[in-house]
Amino acid sequence: QVPDSFPPLRNEAAARVLRGRMKGIQGHCNSCYMDATLFRLYCNLSIINKKMKRDFTRACSDRTKSNGFKRRLLFVSRTGFVRARSVMHLREQLTDKGQCSSFTNAEKDPEEFLNLIMHQILGIEPLLRLQSGGQKEQDCYCYQIFMDKQEDLVVPDVQQLVERSFLSSDLKLVEIPSCFIIQMPRFGKEYKMFSKIIPSLELDITDLLLDSPRECCVCGNVATLECS
Repeated sequence: QVPDSFPPLRNEAAARVLRGRMKGIQGHCNSCYMDATLFRLYCNLSIINKKMKRDFTRACSDRTKSNGFKRRLLFVSRTGFVRARSVMHLREQLTDKGQCSSFTNAEKDPEEFLNLIMHQILGIEPLLRLQSGGQKEQDCYCYQIFMDKQEDLVVPDVQQLVERSFLSSDLKLVEIPSCFIIQMPRFGKEYKMFSKIIPSLELDITDLLLDSPRECCVCGNVATLECS
């Protein structure tokens, strides 16, 4: 049983609850994509909890069903451990709601799962607004990094990957996002683009924002031209 309101853990409190054996989410039957996504979203992203409380009742007309989903998603208990069976209950509910039947046994794309949870179940508005090459704006819940192999990047950090991916795709953020969820470059068992990626504890999006005033690297005044 999880209380209706349980804010994300911080610093030493998070370390005490979430470190050690039998902590986190127990994996089972290709659940890794879901385990990692759920843990990241509901363990320490306070913005998601706030949005879920605000938008949740608008998502489902059946209050009993909506509360059932809410209890399953607000899974971070005081023990810091979630059994595989609890996640399987969620996967079975997704199937019962008329979604793809393979949610209970197959590995799915994290973005597909995220869109399902955010949009169709929780009714949360898109978190990102992107624009590519002056084209029409696109709304989405997360950004997946796409880029070609670059020999000068051996062990990159997230800041480098995001900047180069935006540059290669000619993308800009239309506004500062309330929450910036990023999916790392995809890879399979036979090929990994990067053996390791260093997490950036802070992300500077100054150069990723559309029509944002920036400093000229030559004179230090407000820039009037942008060179890729």
